[in-house]
Amino acid sequence: METRIAKELLHIQHWLEVAASIVARGKDAYAADEVAQEAGDSLMIKIGEAAKTLAGRGLDAPAGVSWSYAAKNREKLAHHYSITDREVTWQTLSVSLPAWAMALAPLFSEAAAVLDSQ
Repeated sequence: METRIAKELLHIQHWLEVAASIVARGKDAYAADEVAQEAGDSLMIKIGEAAKTLAGRGLDAPAGVSWSYAAKNREKLAHHYSITDREVTWQTLSVSLPAWAMALAPLFSEAAAVLDSQ
């Protein structure tokens, strides 16, 4: 695994952990907290940008992960923010991203090993 790919994967791992901390506070707290909503959007934008990089470098996404979906979500959040649906963003944060964390776990381990060996 290339160093650049390993670094992008570990960035995604960190952002997924931060997203999980938003979700841990619960849906009502998320709905009432504009800062949490904006933070969630920012995390999804970062994940989408990293996904574009990984796809561009030829890393195949594991089952249950779509680099294209993340990139499209990034485009929508970054460029069409005035029509952001908070129910959809909550579902992405609370359902899709935890599933990604599980699916990407083996790649995260491999990435950490690559960087640790340098």
